[in-house]
Parts: sequence; structure tokens; C-alpha cells
Amino acid sequence: MVQERPEAEVALLLVQTARAMRTLSSRNLAESGLYAGQDGVMLALQDSDGLTAGSLAARLGVKAPTMTRTIGRMEAQGFLERRPDVDDARLTKVYLTETGRAQLDAIAEAGRLSESLALKGFSDKQVRTLAKLLRALDGNLHGEPSD
Repeated sequence: MVQERPEAEVALLLVQTARAMRTLSSRNLAESGLYAGQDGVMLALQDSDGLTAGSLAARLGVKAPTMTRTIGRMEAQGFLERRPDVDDARLTKVYLTETGRAQLDAIAEAGRLSESLALKGFSDKQVRTLAKLLRALDGNLHGEPSD
């Protein structure tokens, strides 16, 4: 059997690892009634409550129609609410509800559980190195100049 290029193995492993991490995170979030991707919306709003759907989409790297559907679903679940902007009534902003805020601890715990399992057996130095390498990879994929 011909050995694949190391680059091809890295790409495959990254995709598989990301998928496994997302599956585990989704499983850990299921008890709180959240679906995959909704945690990112809530964490973005935790940092900056009152964002437009377009701002949320840009922060999370998804298309605006996808974000609009996600916001609608989360609003129906009681996690978010849409309100007109106080300074520009043409804009609608998205806010966490009290129900949504109450889920932030569950999201953090689900993240800790996922990270703990994923990094089991890694030293602190290995985790720092992995994080540095992944940031560099992400920067390359976004066309950012390397240090």
C-alpha cells in the first residue's frame, strides 16, 4: 500500500477530530435542550449581548440565512429574543433571555467535559503546543500572515 502524503493525513485527521468533538459536545448539550451550533450563538451573545443576525453570522462563520433560521428556532425554545435597536428601529438585535442565560453554565460544563476527554493524557506543554499549531493552521486557512 502506498503511504499517503502526511498533509493528506493531517487534513483527514482534523476533519475526523472536529466531527468527533462536535458529536461529543452535542451529546453533552442535549440534556439542556440545545442543538449543535446553538452553544456558539449563546456564547457570542454572552460576550456581546444585542448583536444583529448578520454580526452573529460573521462571528460564527455561517451564512446569514442559516443564522436567521437558528435564531428563530432558539427564540421558539425561549433562549433568545429579538428586539428593535433603540437607536435605529430598522435594525433588529438578538438578546439572551433569562432562560438562555440559565443555560450558560451547562454550556461551559459541556465544553469542559468535551475538552477533558479530548485532552486526556496530554501534558500542559502538549496542550499549549497543540493550541499554537491549531491557531497557526487556522490563520493559514484564513490567509493571515504568520508570525
